[in-house]
Amino acid sequence: QVQFVESGGGLVQPGGSLRLSCAVSGIAFSSIGLGWYRQAPGPQREFVATISSGGSTMYVDFVKGRFTISRDNAKNTVYLQMNSLKPEDTAVYYCGTLLPGRSYWGQGTQVTVSS
Repeated sequence: QVQFVESGGGLVQPGGSLRLSCAVSGIAFSSIGLGWYRQAPGPQREFVATISSGGSTMYVDFVKGRFTISRDNAKNTVYLQMNSLKPEDTAVYYCGTLLPGRSYWGQGTQVTVSS
């Protein structure tokens, strides 16, 4: 059974930092690309960052320079380090992977940026 389990969300003040973790099981972790997406209240889930199996990264413009995605293949875990957080970063953050014909997602972790 494939599982993606996010953790590390919470309430943080503007300018603060959080590190999200996503533990993955039931799939060949080191062979797949992984991504973080987020969803604020509303229907759209938006892309945040991805990391390939080889470690190449890509970010959406509004998080460049603030967020860093990384992976630890020994721990089957992908991370999202978020610095200089802004109120508009408030959302549920999901990790997952998009494979040919299927996708897998975690249940999400809430990040709230507020003073």
